[in-house]
Amino acid sequence: MIAPLLASLLLVAQNRPALDSATVTRVLNQLKASDSAVCVLAGEALTNYGGFWRRSFADPGMPMPQPMPTPMPMPGGGGGGVHVDMHQHTRDMDPAVLRAFQGVIRDDNRCVRNIAARVLGNYGGSDTYNLFIGMLKDARADFRETGALGLGEREDSRALGPLSDALSGDASPVVRTTAAWALGQIEEKTAIGALTRALGDRAPEVRRTAAWALGAIEDKGAVQPLSAALNDDAVEVRLTAVWALGEIQDASAVPLLANAARDRDARVRQQAAWALGEIESAQAITPLETLMRDPVAEVRKTAIWALGEIEDGGAVAALSAALKDSDPEVRVLTAWALGEIEDDRAVEPLVGALKDNDEDVRATAAWALGEIESPRAVDGLTAAQRDEVGSVRRAATWALRQIDDNDDHDVRVRVRPRVKVKP
Repeated sequence: MIAPLLASLLLVAQNRPALDSATVTRVLNQLKASDSAVCVLAGEALTNYGGFWRRSFADPGMPMPQPMPTPMPMPGGGGGGVHVDMHQHTRDMDPAVLRAFQGVIRDDNRCVRNIAARVLGNYGGSDTYNLFIGMLKDARADFRETGALGLGEREDSRALGPLSDALSGDASPVVRTTAAWALGQIEEKTAIGALTRALGDRAPEVRRTAAWALGAIEDKGAVQPLSAALNDDAVEVRLTAVWALGEIQDASAVPLLANAARDRDARVRQQAAWALGEIESAQAITPLETLMRDPVAEVRKTAIWALGEIEDGGAVAALSAALKDSDPEVRVLTAWALGEIEDDRAVEPLVGALKDNDEDVRATAAWALGEIESPRAVDGLTAAQRDEVGSVRRAATWALRQIDDNDDHDVRVRVRPRVKVKP
């Protein structure tokens, strides 16, 4: 029974017809008896039909901070990143359908209950605030979790006090975790004090979620509190604290991130490089140059990406040396970064890279020289027009026209250095 149910729900998610209360009631009743994994998948399909759900459904209330910067240089354009839109609020749903979800808000099945909380939090009227506040005070911890989840979905600043109280005083770590998440969803800087105290919670998940919430609020007042989390025993807490500092994007965090760049865990070092790139301060060049010599290639690549984001000529010497790295992906990303910086001191190293044994390195070097637009690159680019690989020849032709200030938009050059940071 469950397989056809899930298949039909996936069709609903794709076609997005209007849901009716009878269908919702039938599906929710079937999910109560389903395997938890099936309920999770069905819940995603059921709620995604409205287009608002963007998070993993597997662990309701838990944040998934996974920044994935992906430089995509194009002629005439720079690198970019992935923007995560957590969800979109729409408040238009059939009242009968809403009542169907309200009917299971206190169900014993956690998955079904939290599906209802998410839907009601996004689509329900103002009366759902009192519903969730009441649940937050329930004797049952699982109901208090659902209350906190619903309040986070509502993003209602009236809940700041009750959620802060739950964060500091609830006996259940799951409730405290969800309360921290909800405070991050509301994004009010008045929650910084409560979240700062939660960084000392005995449960690692509470500490990690509090760090995430401080990043979600994006206020520089959270920079100093997050410094303590950078020394947390749990690597997941340190990773999230570094991510949060990158989200806040305040230059006062650079010295803290420079210390995180020396972390014993390579994932933290890579995350620190990403965060420094997000802040885009020239103060970060020195720690990033150190990270460029990291034994882990992914750390080196992220440091190079960050230097490209900062776009300061002070990094040209170190990046030029990285054009000789043994990893061709590192060399490609280095050429991209030099193109982003657009400093003519990089011309000779990039002209040398036009003879690299990797075609992607040669094409990216040509693109970078076109970005710099120095006449000193003309001879090297002219030679590259005879390259055996078409993408290199096209990039060289485009670059020469850039130098001549006669851009030909019919020329297509696409280089794809990628950096993925995944805590």
